[in-house]
Amino acid sequence: MATQAPQVTAQTRTQLGSRANKRLRDAGHLPGVIYGHKEAIIPVTLPKKEVVNHLRHGAHLFDLAIDGKSEKVLVKEVQYDHLGIEVIHVDFARVSLDEKVEVTVPLVLKGEPKGEADGAVLQQFINELEIECLVTEIPNEIVHNVTEMEKDSELHISDLKLPPGARALQDGDLLVAAVREIEEEVAATEGVAEEGAAEPEVIGRKKEDEEGAEGAAPAGEAKAE
Repeated sequence: MATQAPQVTAQTRTQLGSRANKRLRDAGHLPGVIYGHKEAIIPVTLPKKEVVNHLRHGAHLFDLAIDGKSEKVLVKEVQYDHLGIEVIHVDFARVSLDEKVEVTVPLVLKGEPKGEADGAVLQQFINELEIECLVTEIPNEIVHNVTEMEKDSELHISDLKLPPGARALQDGDLLVAAVREIEEEVAATEGVAEEGAAEPEVIGRKKEDEEGAEGAAPAGEAKAE
């Protein structure tokens, strides 16, 4: 189920660079940039605690208030410190409410499979799903009920029920989960690891030393149809 975009007040910033950004973070702020739609790149300062809280709750779309103007933006990249724990920078792309975007959302399997009564166990291989949908219809998560799965049954991406208007970007034959006996798990895990070794993400992680020169044109923008 999609939720309303959180409203956050941001401020433009003129002091750029790693030292200036560190001072901002030490003061409880979060540096970021807004780009896209062939408009100027705007470096911004955001309330760190508020933004991080929204990110942890799965927010993708934000309504940013900047200098009296409202910007609908999509989170394109979240950068973390060298430990991969603290958020240190966020990239936003401008979006229109009628455009479609590509996002990665959590995939949650709920219920106890019937096959567990026969000594089998549920093994989930994919925890996130790449989808395309309207920017206003980004779900917090995709939930699939597995209670009807029996021993030796498999769940593929093509079996998942997506929200109206959304489509999966990964191969429909890709294995999501299986219900197998324990001794079968090791071989199955090795096979899936080779099959899905590299999965693209819309929202990535960068180390602090990769926080490049701000103001350069970003590599990509939200894709629209």
